[in-house]
Amino acid sequence: MTRLACPAPAKLNLFLHVVGRREDGYHLLQTVFRLLDFSDQLHLAPRKDGLVKLHTPTPGVPEDNDLCVRAARLLQQESGISLGVDIFLEKRIPMGGGLGGGSSDAATTLLGLNRLWGLGWKKSRLLELGLKLGADVPVFIFGTNAFAEGIGEALSAIALPVAWYLVLTPPVHVPTMQVFSSEELTRNTIPIKIPPFSIEHGHNDLEPVVCRLYPEVARHLEWLKQLDGPRITAMTGSGACVFAEFATERAARSALSQVPSGMNGFVAQGLDHHPMHDFAE
Repeated sequence: MTRLACPAPAKLNLFLHVVGRREDGYHLLQTVFRLLDFSDQLHLAPRKDGLVKLHTPTPGVPEDNDLCVRAARLLQQESGISLGVDIFLEKRIPMGGGLGGGSSDAATTLLGLNRLWGLGWKKSRLLELGLKLGADVPVFIFGTNAFAEGIGEALSAIALPVAWYLVLTPPVHVPTMQVFSSEELTRNTIPIKIPPFSIEHGHNDLEPVVCRLYPEVARHLEWLKQLDGPRITAMTGSGACVFAEFATERAARSALSQVPSGMNGFVAQGLDHHPMHDFAE
């Protein structure tokens, strides 16, 4: 039977503003999502017995909680299909780093199974399903770089310049809920208008909270800020990863060559489209 290989790219938040809070506790955000040419890889194979089986469990994550498994079962339930799937996941994106790995894996599962199971669902329908799995899932189904509002689900396509990123991966796992529940988090950044706007003048409202709680994040970010040439230097999402944006690959790799011993990172190009953007229309 057909086995489908599906990339699940990472993302960066080029800025992240917290502009308010809903009555249900969810935070209202404004952010720009940039897709990266740095991916997890999923291999999906259909099963006739209806079972959803993850063959490569992530240590510390029960199978029923895995976002790939949850995405497959949710699509199975909503579509009424009798097929199942074998899932093989190759993880490259660090967990708890703000790079959207789990959300991207879930989105790629939905996109891949939409084709593998022959469902033919429209992108709009998959977007609604993705939001049930997490606020960051829809942007990976949306398929292009995006300006996001609401809790991250109100997406508008945005054109971004060619860029290369040096991403550092501090050796800490930052729980998103801990950051958003902090009393020190400011939630009143003045909303910006829809594009055009200056991304370089944005910031990440979560950054001061994370840097205080996790000195390793602060140390990595300070090192990036002393570099010459980055257009943007910031933390992505709720951390722990931090990044610097460069206009050329050469500049990004030159910066990578200067990273001190004890710090780890990688260079990736910014994408214009999700590699699977044509899997749902």
